[in-house]
Amino acid sequence: MLTNTTIRYGIVLITLLFFAIFSAQIDTQMSLGQQWQLLFNFSERLQLATTFDGIMFVEAQLPRIVMAILVGGSLGLVGSLMQQLTQNPLVSPMTLGTASGAWLALVLLNVFFPALVGDYASLAATVGAMLTLVLVIMIAGVKNLAGLPVVLAGMAVNILLGAVATAVILLNDQYAKNLFIWGAGDLAQNGWQQVQWLLPKLSVFLVILVVAPRILALLRMGQAGAAARGLNIIPAILGLFAVGIWLVAVSITTVGVISFIGLLAPNIARHLGARTPKDELVFSMLLGATLLLITDALALLMGMYTFDLVPSGTAAALIGAPALIWFTRRRMTAADQMSFSLPKSRYQMQGHNLIAMLVVLVMLVSLSLVFNQITVNETSYWLWSLPNEFIWQIQWPRLLTSIAAGSGLAVAGVLLQRLIYNPLASPDILGISAGATCALVAGSIFIGLNIFDAAPAIAFMGSMIVLGLLLLLGKRHRYAPSMLILIGIALTALIDAMVQFALARGDETSYTILSWLAGSTYRVSPHSALLLLIGVVLLIIFAVVTSRWLTLISTGREFAKARGLNVPKAFMLLLCCVALLCGIVTATMGPVAFVGLLAPHMAVIMGAKTVELQLPAAAMIGAALLVVSDWLGQNIVYPSQIAAGTVVAVVGGLYFILLLLQGRKTASNC
Repeated sequence: MLTNTTIRYGIVLITLLFFAIFSAQIDTQMSLGQQWQLLFNFSERLQLATTFDGIMFVEAQLPRIVMAILVGGSLGLVGSLMQQLTQNPLVSPMTLGTASGAWLALVLLNVFFPALVGDYASLAATVGAMLTLVLVIMIAGVKNLAGLPVVLAGMAVNILLGAVATAVILLNDQYAKNLFIWGAGDLAQNGWQQVQWLLPKLSVFLVILVVAPRILALLRMGQAGAAARGLNIIPAILGLFAVGIWLVAVSITTVGVISFIGLLAPNIARHLGARTPKDELVFSMLLGATLLLITDALALLMGMYTFDLVPSGTAAALIGAPALIWFTRRRMTAADQMSFSLPKSRYQMQGHNLIAMLVVLVMLVSLSLVFNQITVNETSYWLWSLPNEFIWQIQWPRLLTSIAAGSGLAVAGVLLQRLIYNPLASPDILGISAGATCALVAGSIFIGLNIFDAAPAIAFMGSMIVLGLLLLLGKRHRYAPSMLILIGIALTALIDAMVQFALARGDETSYTILSWLAGSTYRVSPHSALLLLIGVVLLIIFAVVTSRWLTLISTGREFAKARGLNVPKAFMLLLCCVALLCGIVTATMGPVAFVGLLAPHMAVIMGAKTVELQLPAAAMIGAALLVVSDWLGQNIVYPSQIAAGTVVAVVGGLYFILLLLQGRKTASNC
């Protein structure tokens, strides 16, 4: 008599076989019967194998199908292992940051030690992933592995390592095309060499299947119960993590970054009835192979209809990001309710302090103009001098852009944090800036829009769509900080998939988009800089004039309503102000991260506790941050340049990590 488990496995295996056959029929002139004869009929094999379609089937389609099964199965297995070790259904190689660590290690190896790539790529990826995992666990704490704190720590590390990788690639743009195709995740094969390289390295999955079930079963009884039964907990956990990370690292080395498979497969396995540790491991492995095979077939079909290469990693993100949002809409546990609050300050800012801040901003602007590196006779050195007419014509649009963009994003951050009562809200973390980025990139790809002359209306539309989705999806949990950020991760991943698709094309548009994505003031024209400044000033004036609305709403919606405020109307107008600020800044200089988080917090630390003081204080701090970042970017690696957005992302990523550590300390003291 067939059991439910047997039926479940049978259905998955039949589905796997069906999509393997289906994938082999995409973009080929060979019939299924001819493919069967090529594989199993020796008398027909010699004749069919010499045709173009026969060669493509044997050397491209078959190894691609096998690669999808191998990589998908490995990611599904590792995802189940990580989720069972941490008892956290939202943990995966992506959310723990290990994929980003492996990716950064491979970028560094390719750029600085290209001769070692062939022999040491998998080792470098493993070391990068292991170091990232250790860092994430140190940030979140061992006791927080079962809740959202570890996922948030993984997100922070992802942003930080992503900024570093972007800076390295942009400074070595001759490697950009291949690296970004790799980053998009591509299963395309040209022969069996990669399969033969990968297959023996994946054989360690047998260690997980043989050793892990007993360890995982003991861990389900709690660490005290497992230790009482003789389990040496720390070495066991670290050993299994090491084996899992090896599987992820060699997979990334071979095909690039494939997101979400390791997150989806174990959750689906449990939903379909997998209960024991071994059952979940094996079933997740089969589901991972099936999911990636389905995803790859979707990528091939999309490529046929769009006449462009659609990387499998892009298709995986298009499916996985909505699934991550779905899984976040479960009931949050106590471990998920990580405590976050705005920084405290012993000081009380007064009106005259704003004048002092303005003076400091003017001094920083002046310093950026008169103290820079120059090159004379191939020698670079620092020089104090007033800019000549030529340098002034280059510098003043950059300065205006930095001041306007920094102040605009800072004010957007203040509005968001107070409107949804979330101290971690900022346009970049919640995906609002990414919405503008997506709209502009899509316009560049599909309608030929010049991304450097893009209309702010398009960016505004993208920001508003993401903002609407964010508010709709976060309402169930009353806009809890942890949950909103997790939704922001999913939305940003979905948008990044489109960006990676654009970059993987490798044409002239791709390189234009790449330089714009860095968030640089370098290409901003004087006309665009002036328009940005005028737009930001008008929107900041609107925010200051309506500061009473923000004060009342941040006190409480019922209180604001009792005071006669039309809360829905005020709420929407202020959110439109946020979207407009994000849209015009992103349309002018590209995406800029963390200013909307850093500046409002720094304003509070300096004593700006009221809306009337926090808005102008944050605006000046944001302007100063971007001015200094742009100056550092121009001089750190002179004569090369690092985009201001990249510098801010590194600084902001470190601050976000400190904020998570503070939240962990607050939670442990409660």
